[in-house]
Amino acid sequence: MSISQNMAAIRERISHVAHRTNRSPEEITLMAVTKTVDAARIREAYEAGVRVFGENRVQEFAAKAASLRTLHEAKWHLIGHLQSNKTNQAVELFDAIDSIDSIRLARRLNSAAEARCKDLDALAEINIAAEASKHGFLPDSPELLDLLKHSAEMPHLRIRGLMTIPPFSEDPEAARPYFRRLRQLRDELAKASGLRLDTLSMGMSHDFEVAIEEGSTCVRIGTAIFGERPT
Repeated sequence: MSISQNMAAIRERISHVAHRTNRSPEEITLMAVTKTVDAARIREAYEAGVRVFGENRVQEFAAKAASLRTLHEAKWHLIGHLQSNKTNQAVELFDAIDSIDSIRLARRLNSAAEARCKDLDALAEINIAAEASKHGFLPDSPELLDLLKHSAEMPHLRIRGLMTIPPFSEDPEAARPYFRRLRQLRDELAKASGLRLDTLSMGMSHDFEVAIEEGSTCVRIGTAIFGERPT
């Protein structure tokens, strides 16, 4: 199937699960994850209606960013781990950083954005299952609440919500407890910090319908749009 056909099928699935759970499909952002996807295929996804794209690595996106500048309505999100020495380049390239995992990184991003007279949206990445192989705040980390409470000191970084990647399972239902916990954590943090936190980025190609049922506002879809790719 073509990218446009894949997109149509995904949108239909999003619409179906949204209506089934008394939500509007417009509440749910479809992010196309373009790791290892070349500029021509990204353009094809754009022409099929995608406007939000997620990249995993700063250097990979830097190599193709110039050829995508004419996609004027596109928004580019960094969804992979950001090394501190890539902070300035990330701020130049991306509209949003969805993988904040420390107050130190948040402050560096705010300073870099201020120097460029730019505002960045951001998400706090949560290591929801405390996996040693993954980055992110642990759900009970005091630093996570400190980040939110001190967000007013970082006016160029707008922390909009939370992002997570649960442990992988072939069974989408296995992710449900983790998605539910992230939604509960968001509600707890919003109450404690006074921030709105309107974004929950959770759900990928194999489990996005379960994520939507549990409150996701942004699903990150790669394989279901572009097919299997090298890791």
